[in-house]
Formats: sequence, C-alpha cells, structure tokens
Amino acid sequence: MTSFLCHKCGASWESDKRQPGFKELCANCSAYLHCCRNCRFHTPSAHNQCYIPNTEYVADRENLNFCEEFEFRQGARASAVNADKKQQARDALDAVFGDDDEKPPPSFDNLFKE
Repeated sequence: MTSFLCHKCGASWESDKRQPGFKELCANCSAYLHCCRNCRFHTPSAHNQCYIPNTEYVADRENLNFCEEFEFRQGARASAVNADKKQQARDALDAVFGDDDEKPPPSFDNLFKE
C-alpha cells in the first residue's frame, strides 16, 4: 500500500495503486491529486515549471492534468516545511528578544508626553 500527501491540505492518500487516476480527488479537500503540485518533477524554477523538458505546458498547476510523466511526490509539502521553519525562527527570536505581541501599541497621543 502506498501513502502520499495532498499538496493542498496535507491529507494522506493511501491506495494499492502506485499513482492516482487522472480525475481522482483528495478525500479531505477535493483537490485533484494528479496535478503538477503533487508531482515529483514539479520544479518552479525550471522551464515550464517541470524538471522533464519536453512536457506540455500546464496553465493551472493545481488542476488535473493528463501528463504521462506524473509521479507522486514523496515527503512533506514544501509549504508545510516552510511553515514549520518559520515558526521555529519566530520562537528563536521570541526567546532572544521577548514576545511583544501581547502589548498593545502605544497610542499616538501618548507618544510625545513625558
């Protein structure tokens, strides 16, 4: 049984099949699973945003496509990894400088009073 993650919600897709069908939807968020964002060859910095140079242009990377080169991406979504890194960085800064989010900003009237 294979298990992969949806690009949109991160829900696990588990199946006896190796790849989702062309029109298969995520059971959690109804996003298309056979799309560029779920493909291991999707590379935003590459020509046509695909590591395979001869693929046809796909306008909507989150919508279904009929690409025969599709292979489900393994591992966590980049956005989930980036969110974790962002939270870790924020926690480290708060540990050094303190968390000032709880204090309300000073009012304009009190800025110049002693």
